Amino acid sequence: MMRIWALPVLLVLCGSAVATRLVRGERPGEAAALLVVFLVLAATNSPLIFPKSIGALEAQRRSADDGRPIVFWRPGCVYCLRLRIRLGRSARRMYWVNIWRDSAGAAAVRAANDGNETVPTVLVAGRPHVNPDPAWVREQLRRPA
Repeated sequence: MMRIWALPVLLVLCGSAVATRLVRGERPGEAAALLVVFLVLAATNSPLIFPKSIGALEAQRRSADDGRPIVFWRPGCVYCLRLRIRLGRSARRMYWVNIWRDSAGAAAVRAANDGNETVPTVLVAGRPHVNPDPAWVREQLRRPA
């Protein structure tokens, strides 16, 4: 659990330290602006912006029933964040598996990527696609199951 929140917490702590130093130097406006930047960075690197993660086995079961894609991701991954943001609301129509919280998900990603935990890995109709273009993923959501 701590590994998931390490980067966001570090960003908040660093932002707070820098803002405190600026306030002591009598530059509160700069301190407030910089603190906001650090808080935004922390939020975008936290698991809060991603849809609720489920286990890999449950995601595979549900995907077999309804044909929805599965996204294997991890917090702090820039490419996962890019995919999530570019998908917008349609991201909620997919099953998201956090490989740092689910060992079966991490094993599935390693099996698809020659032993590497390369994310995002999107499973569509049982076939893995590593770091796919968000437009392609969106197109897969439009196709009938």
